[in-house]
Amino acid sequence: MDEKKKAAVEAVDEYAALFCELSDALWDAPELSLLEHKSAARYCEVLRKLGFCVTEKLCGIDTAFSGSFGNGRPVIGILGEFDALSGLSQEAGIAYEKPVTVGGCGHGCGHNLLGVGSLAAAVAVKRYLEKTGQSGTVIFYGCPGEEGGSGKAYMAREGLWKKLDAALSWHPGDVNEVTTGTNNSCIQVLYQFSGVAAHAAGEPYNGRSALDAVELMNVGVQFLREHTTDDCRIHYAITDTGGVSPNVVQSKASVLYMVRANKVADSVKLQERVDDIAKGAALMTGTTFERIFIDGTAELLPNFTLEKVLYQNFREIGVPQYDASENTFAASLRETFPRSVRVPGTGPQFDESIRQQVLALTGDLKKPLNDFLLPPYSGTLFIPGSTDVGDVSWLTPTAQIVAVTWPSGTPAHTWQAVSCGKNSFAHKGMLCAGKVLAAAAIDLITQPELLQAARSEFNKRAATGYVCPIEPDAVPRALE
Repeated sequence: MDEKKKAAVEAVDEYAALFCELSDALWDAPELSLLEHKSAARYCEVLRKLGFCVTEKLCGIDTAFSGSFGNGRPVIGILGEFDALSGLSQEAGIAYEKPVTVGGCGHGCGHNLLGVGSLAAAVAVKRYLEKTGQSGTVIFYGCPGEEGGSGKAYMAREGLWKKLDAALSWHPGDVNEVTTGTNNSCIQVLYQFSGVAAHAAGEPYNGRSALDAVELMNVGVQFLREHTTDDCRIHYAITDTGGVSPNVVQSKASVLYMVRANKVADSVKLQERVDDIAKGAALMTGTTFERIFIDGTAELLPNFTLEKVLYQNFREIGVPQYDASENTFAASLRETFPRSVRVPGTGPQFDESIRQQVLALTGDLKKPLNDFLLPPYSGTLFIPGSTDVGDVSWLTPTAQIVAVTWPSGTPAHTWQAVSCGKNSFAHKGMLCAGKVLAAAAIDLITQPELLQAARSEFNKRAATGYVCPIEPDAVPRALE
């Protein structure tokens, strides 16, 4: 690493106290998807103080924003998320479940760390551009609603990501690795059925049950599952049962559906079949329904060129090491959930030699915190799950890393993950991720041949064209 690049990356350490303070403040005031008003305002304030040009309400989304610095090309986007999850309120730094607010929300996916780590990267790249006078622009994107709302997909519908030469991101986790492969696309739709209320004993014949319609729709979808391909998933949640009185024919009831398939075009087709089942349920019960589109995401397109750049910088920067107190807390937290027999990381699931290497590095999965970088692995493998980073990857070359922020085997979206959110090992992972993204972005700015190779690879993978899962007239909706 040359001295100019090294000095720029060291800006992450220079501002470490600010970054940790900001991450902790976001953890202290968790906000649900598309409702992150205080968090967005706090980010914009910090970005302005650090010398970025801030744009708020990006693409018409209240809590979306960007902070840019520099001039000309290349333009490198660094993606940040900052939304929390419902029902996961939890005190920090303890190894037992204890909500701060009963029924409240919490950062069970580490997005308080994710956004700030990406901000740290943008600050380091800004430092490099300032000190060198190099042509290029870095843009930090505040992307709301990853957990529900698909902010990046709505931005993709507006073509926002097309202007980027590349996009980089990261995610909290239990390993240090460069991610690869593809995943599920998904679509969420809410069905609100309306019928006619009636006395369930005196005159049930005059009633038209919306709850019956919901139940019949669920039965119909259950039979549909047999006739989908193996990569498809269909999930649902009854959000309104029409009341708690069984002697009333319920006139209102709602169900929220999520359909998934590997290819976004297949999710769109599957969603149409679910829509038809809703129509049939309404016809059978003499009810009507309102169909409300919520969100959708496309599958990820990997970019091996960018993955290699990220890995080279991850290896050079190195990964955090942990003291006795950090390992002790991590070990105690691991006792609160079933010990996983799955070897951590992506590569071990598809490459036996990597699996054996990681088993040795973890001491046969006994190590509480994974203090090593997984061997490099790139592939087009399929991993279940969905993210709106996929929509970015269809419009510009995109790649991500994972950095350790919680103990090995910790399931995301749990109180245990929330408990780690302010821990020193979480801060270490966040700052490490910021350095790796910054170093990779500087390479892309200073070595045009890397971006040319990444773009060539992207053009081949994205040749079929982007099918946007967001419907033309849909607007972002918060699900409270």
